[in-house]
Amino acid sequence: MLAGIELGVDAPHVALSSRVFGDIFLRLIRVIVAPLIFGTLVTGIASHSEAKTVGRLGLKSLLYFETLTTIALFIGLVAIDISKAGVGLNMSAQTHIAAAASLPQQTAISWQQFLLHVFPENIASAVADNQILQVVVFAIFFGLALSRVSETKRAPMLRLCESLTEVMFAFTNFVMLYAPVGVAAALAFTVAQSGLGVMLNLGKLALTLYIAIVVFALVAMLPALLLARLPLREFLRAVAEPATIAFATSTSEAALPRAIEAMEAFGVPRKIVAFVIPTGYTFNTAGSALYCSIAVIFTAQAAGIHMSLGRQLTMLGVLMLTSKGVAGVARSVLVVILATASIFALPVEPILVILGVDALLDMGRTVVNVVGNCLASAVVAKWEGEFRSEKASPEAVAALQS
Repeated sequence: MLAGIELGVDAPHVALSSRVFGDIFLRLIRVIVAPLIFGTLVTGIASHSEAKTVGRLGLKSLLYFETLTTIALFIGLVAIDISKAGVGLNMSAQTHIAAAASLPQQTAISWQQFLLHVFPENIASAVADNQILQVVVFAIFFGLALSRVSETKRAPMLRLCESLTEVMFAFTNFVMLYAPVGVAAALAFTVAQSGLGVMLNLGKLALTLYIAIVVFALVAMLPALLLARLPLREFLRAVAEPATIAFATSTSEAALPRAIEAMEAFGVPRKIVAFVIPTGYTFNTAGSALYCSIAVIFTAQAAGIHMSLGRQLTMLGVLMLTSKGVAGVARSVLVVILATASIFALPVEPILVILGVDALLDMGRTVVNVVGNCLASAVVAKWEGEFRSEKASPEAVAALQS
């Protein structure tokens, strides 16, 4: 990031020509989007088909997850609309012209046409044209259909989708090795074109996110904890170490073993911990959702694109779908932002600029994801009347970790 800024200041002509290295990074990311979204959604839906057999536990967990994720999306939307962190960047929409042509502005088409456009008639064409919303719809129906077939016929396809997801996450890790070059080139180009004022916008973006996180904790997580009559201080002590691991690594999965152990020691029965927290890694993405809503509107503001309230609400609905299944892997939320930007024909240059401070932003949103999953397990246990109904033993903790 610093190298890119200095290049943009000291050698603007070189910086302007270095844009190609940022575009290469964006191409590598775009090729990930469709298969990763497909794999995570299908795996998340089909592998959790057993939720139908756990009755109230599954329903209460999903209700809690979706409620807090929706609140997070709205808080992020309000926060970025108030701060207007992207206004003034003047990064014109020079990319995604094809996407804009295939999906006209929402005000220019009827709701019937927009609704029809959501449903694919050819999945290969949807992938080729980068119509991510159509890929999402296909993946949802595919996952639901897969959950309805017999176990013997579902298992091979589910393993294939799980393998696809793992491979695409590994692919993402390879691409992220090139991220420093892409980020440096993007920032160099932006500074050379727009001046150092871009750093002020990125600073406002980071401040917006962390203020929104505090608001979310006070408006959503704290009331949930109090309504469930959970001991606040004991809960904070229990989640301190998992939250610290999440903040340091920016990866929810790194905190998973300690989170399970801590919540069982806190008083959540093993059967609830073992169901709610792993399920939350797919469905409880409040921190990622909060960041995504902020990042997408920031992208529109940076490009000088006005998004009406109706279009912003539509975007929130899309993020409710595309944000599933990515909370556990560092930087994979970039895939969600790019997917959503492609759906609404937004330029990608501002997203690449955001990567300059993404490491700082990722720490905060990952903490929200991890603490939210821990809180969910305790709230559901309280709703079920089983909070502290059994005492965690070292053997139970060891079994959970294994």
